[in-house]
Amino acid sequence: MANLRLSNVAKTYGGKVEVLKNINLDIQQGELIVFVGPSGCGKSTLLRMVAGLEKITDGVLEIDGMVVNDVPPSQRGIAMVFQSYALYPHMTVRENMSFALKLAKKSRSEIDQAVMHAAKILQLEDYLDRLPKALSGGQRQRVAIGRSIVRDPKVYLFDEPLSNLDASLRVATRLEIAQLKETMPDSTMIYVTHDQVEAMTLASRIVVLANKGIAQVGTPIELYERPENEFVAQFIGSPAMNLRAGVIVGAGKQTVVDLDGGGQVVSDAPSREADLGAKVNVGIRPEDFQPTDADSYAYQGRVAITEDLGEVTLLYFEAPIGEPAVICKIQGSHPDMRGKSQKLMADPSKVQVFLEGRSLHYQN
Repeated sequence: MANLRLSNVAKTYGGKVEVLKNINLDIQQGELIVFVGPSGCGKSTLLRMVAGLEKITDGVLEIDGMVVNDVPPSQRGIAMVFQSYALYPHMTVRENMSFALKLAKKSRSEIDQAVMHAAKILQLEDYLDRLPKALSGGQRQRVAIGRSIVRDPKVYLFDEPLSNLDASLRVATRLEIAQLKETMPDSTMIYVTHDQVEAMTLASRIVVLANKGIAQVGTPIELYERPENEFVAQFIGSPAMNLRAGVIVGAGKQTVVDLDGGGQVVSDAPSREADLGAKVNVGIRPEDFQPTDADSYAYQGRVAITEDLGEVTLLYFEAPIGEPAVICKIQGSHPDMRGKSQKLMADPSKVQVFLEGRSLHYQN
């Protein structure tokens, strides 16, 4: 298994269209790194550059200390699982999984041992003699993963492997991939997805890509609780973090912000005297808002819509046309709150403050 390092990696098409720039990332052996970001941010392109399927325009890619920019894909010690299963329909599961080893002229005993080992990990022993058409979508994807495992690569690459599955199969297969990682703790994996739930549940660390570069790298909880900038704050989490404009009126170990339209919040994010009077955006996640009857509050408005999900209720507050609604998530069923005026408060430890788009936690 391997460590990877990307140093100042960039990708440009035709010398004019810049897709990625200044990508710097260290991936340690045993990590499961997930690339996430909006459509067109370059996450699949970056994965394909690691695989050698896309040429690196600038910068250096190292695998175990060896520069591999010009090394062919077949010699990088990498196995890739694509969106489509790409199984040979006329071959059995056993034949699909062993095909690459036969091309590498491995012995029959080596092939049988590798296939049985992968089949056991993926619980495919009972399906080895079936054709792909006799398998479910989740089973086919497991075969595609097994085809990678038998090669014993240095790095596993997954390019949105669950995107073709329906919702229930996606959940089941996601859990299977998580269990697979548990059985292969030393394996280095890079996983691309547009689904933040996959990212949050699978990743050792998440790499959020935006604006041709890396917006933030961190564990799922770090990105959720301490987003470095407004983009990450709103991209990670569903419903998205509420952002409200305001002005800093108190600075120090805690920051006090008067919010536009009324209300005031206190944040544990530190600030400086020089920040007094600065215009900022305050971020509060829906579940971190709490209804209150106190005189002091962070937000007050009329509940326009309630979404009763049984375990929780989402409260959507009235908002001017063109502006996002403030959303509050509270425990239990509360359909009676629709149409009522309600105040909200938030714990200072849960309040983020963004100055010029960047969190005060990372500035002071």
